[in-house]
Amino acid sequence: MPSTKEIRVKIKSVQNTRKITKAMQMVAASKMRKAQDRMREARPYADKIRNVIAHLAMSNTSYNHPFLVKHKTETKNAAMIVVSTDKGLAGALNTNIQRLVLQTSQDLRAKGMTLNATAIGNKALAFCGHLGIEVVSQVVQLGDKPNLERLLGAIRVQLDAYAQGKVDVVYLAYSRFINAMKQEPVVEQLLPLPSERL
Repeated sequence: MPSTKEIRVKIKSVQNTRKITKAMQMVAASKMRKAQDRMREARPYADKIRNVIAHLAMSNTSYNHPFLVKHKTETKNAAMIVVSTDKGLAGALNTNIQRLVLQTSQDLRAKGMTLNATAIGNKALAFCGHLGIEVVSQVVQLGDKPNLERLLGAIRVQLDAYAQGKVDVVYLAYSRFINAMKQEPVVEQLLPLPSERL
């Protein structure tokens, strides 16, 4: 049977652990609140940009930007930018997007198309490798505040491939934030820019 001193040491250890986990919980809650605020601030801008692009795609002008025009000759190549987390312990966030990417890749293969990918996040990189999808560019360890220049370098590979006619369509796969408990996996066409408005 443990002595009184050993029991006191154990109680003190548990109390210290409780203090540490409480502090970690408060830090995590603060980070989550800040991330949600940034998302809420950016969403109206993103929605408005989509509507402006849809309006441009439907307009009849003498100049057609390469991102607005479908290729006349098909190469039967598709590209996908897959966005995931760098670490696990994110519930079904990564699993749901991986399921949707798997389904989309199977649909594309059924149509006779090949698929390559840009992986944003460690989980996307590992998943694409496991699935046998060629990863042409990647960016990992972005942290809480992603550096736009690091992202643009990886994404530019797919944009250039589309502009040069190497791929016919570019998709974006990500999780749309609904609330802290629910995120919706989405695969949407990025190029050629779709003409549907929100």
